[in-house]
Amino acid sequence: MDLGIKGKRALVCASSKGLGRGCAEALAAEGVDLVLNARGAEALEATATAIRTKYGVDVVTVAADVTTPEGQQAVIKAAHGADILVTNAGGPPPGSWTDWDRDDFIAALDANMLTPIALIQGLVPAMMDRGWGRVVNITSGSVKAPIPILGLSNAARTGLTGFVAGTSRQIAGSGVTINNLLPGIHATDRAIQLDTGVSTAQGISMEQAKTNREATIPAGRYGTALEFGSACAFLCSDHAGFIVGQNLLLDGGAVNATL
Repeated sequence: MDLGIKGKRALVCASSKGLGRGCAEALAAEGVDLVLNARGAEALEATATAIRTKYGVDVVTVAADVTTPEGQQAVIKAAHGADILVTNAGGPPPGSWTDWDRDDFIAALDANMLTPIALIQGLVPAMMDRGWGRVVNITSGSVKAPIPILGLSNAARTGLTGFVAGTSRQIAGSGVTINNLLPGIHATDRAIQLDTGVSTAQGISMEQAKTNREATIPAGRYGTALEFGSACAFLCSDHAGFIVGQNLLLDGGAVNATL
């Protein structure tokens, strides 16, 4: 299927690896030019070079911490005129509700709620003026089914989900859509972090921790960045203009729910 976005321009955050890179590669495969952002310059440049070589698209890089005001301004400036925005940031650390203080919650809100909102506010008005745009926020399956050890993520990402629910419907008539992708466990550094925590807490091997987690997923495996990116590319496509304010789970069936 031709997604109808060849020649568009996208900002993809936290895209040097993992799910962000999966989204960037899927968009590049459709002929979308990219502005890639990550904190680590070396990994970011390596990813940009690989994507340019493989797909032949224009790739601009911005090495910055997008959770800071300075980083946000840098990526917004570099992505001026972007048609597509994919927001993404690493999740807060796991723990117990008794462990976190106000500063922990503020950090989670900055990364996983306030940063996406700032980028939306910075780039969407111009999309509305042009009459076409796509925003996809990478959030978490925890907004559908909260994960006890991820209370910081549960809280911050649910706040973003509420913002998107209202805002997406206010701007849909302009030709701009906002939707959320909700990953379950994928084979990324985040899965390694979580499996390491389980391995340490339970005194089991990493392999056993992964096997135990896979047993909770009806699909029987972790997802891949490639298939996640393909879902992102479709939501960014010209065919997805009637999908507004939705939360699409990509979790292998892990969330047991009818709706």
